[in-house]
Amino acid sequence: MDDISGIELSRRFHGELVAPWLGRAFPDLRHAAALIGAGSELLGFDDAMSRDHDWGPRLLLFVTEADFAAQAEAVVEGFAAIAPADFLGRPLSLNRTRAGDPDGARRDPRHGLEVHTLEAMLRRTLALNLDEPRDAVTWLGLSEQQLLVVTTGAVFHDDDGRLTALRERLSAFPRDVRLYKLACQWRRLSEEQAFVGRTGQRGDDLGSKVIAARLVRDAMRMGFLIEGRYAPYPKWFGAAFAQLPCAPDLTPLLERALAASDWKTREARLAEAYLALANLHKARGLPGAFEPVVGPFHDRPFTVINADAIGAAIAAEIVDPEVRALPVIGSLDQVTDSTPLAQAPDRARRAMAGLFDDGEA
Repeated sequence: MDDISGIELSRRFHGELVAPWLGRAFPDLRHAAALIGAGSELLGFDDAMSRDHDWGPRLLLFVTEADFAAQAEAVVEGFAAIAPADFLGRPLSLNRTRAGDPDGARRDPRHGLEVHTLEAMLRRTLALNLDEPRDAVTWLGLSEQQLLVVTTGAVFHDDDGRLTALRERLSAFPRDVRLYKLACQWRRLSEEQAFVGRTGQRGDDLGSKVIAARLVRDAMRMGFLIEGRYAPYPKWFGAAFAQLPCAPDLTPLLERALAASDWKTREARLAEAYLALANLHKARGLPGAFEPVVGPFHDRPFTVINADAIGAAIAAEIVDPEVRALPVIGSLDQVTDSTPLAQAPDRARRAMAGLFDDGEA
C-alpha cells in the first residue's frame, strides 16, 4: 500500500473501519464524514515525503452543535478503545504538527478520527457564519487557499447534505466578483509589463528577470481566474496550474519568457502569453467586449498588450452596483501573498474592508 493516496486511504478508513463501528456504537448519530482541510493529499499532490506529518488514516466527522456537545467526546474516546494500532500498514497515531483541539473540534492523539461542527470549522477557516458570505466585499477578503481548505478533498457520507451544500456554495466566485478580480488582474499586468524592457534597457538584467517572474506569476493567476479555479499557496501553485485546461498552451510561453537571456526576447514571450490569455478569456465565453492588441508602450520601444483597455472592458460588464463602485485594488490574494494574513481570516477580512473604505480608483 505504499502507493496509496491520502484520500483513498481515508476513504477506505471510513468504509472499512469507521462507518461499521459508528453504525454499531452510535446508530442514531447523523453526520457527514469527509477528508477536508489542509494537506497535500487534499489537492491530490501527496507523495512519500508528505507522510512525515499530518498524513495517515484520518477522517473528519461533522455533527450538529447539539450532538457535538453531547457526544463528541464519547465518539473519540470510544473509537480509541476499539481502534487497531494500524490500518493498511499505516499507524493510526498521526505525527501532528499541532497538538490539542482547535475550537469546535475533538480529536485524540491515538487515532485520526476527529469530530467537528460545520459552524466552528467555517469560523476557523474563513471567519464566516454558515449563511455567509452575503456581499462582494466579504468574498474579496477570502483567501483562495483557505477556500480550497473547505472545497477540496472528498466527502464520503453526508446525512443531511449540509457539508455538500456548503462546499458547492463556496466552490466558485460569484459572477461579478470574478469579473472584478479579472479586471484587477489585468490592471496588475498593466502596471509592470513595460518594466521588463525598461530595466533591461538600463542594463539591469537581474531586475528585468525579477519583474518577468512576477508577471509570469500574475499570468498564471489569470489562468486560474479564467478557468474558474482557486489558486493554492506557493508550494502547490505550479502543480495546480499544470492541471488547468489552459496549461498545455500557456506553459511553454511562460517557460520561454523565464528562460530568455535578453530583455527583448523576454518581453516578447510575455506578450505572447498575455495575448493567449486574452484570447482564452474570449474562448471561454467570459463577458467583456475587447480586442487584444500587442504593440509598443506609447512611444517607447517596449512591447506590451492593451491591458488597461481589456480590464476596463471586463469591469464594464459588472452588474452589481456595490462591485462596480469598488476601487481597482483587487482581492486579498491580489494585494498580498502573506501566509500569516491568509491564515488569519478575520484579520484579513478587516484589512480588505479597510482598503476598500479608504481606496481610490
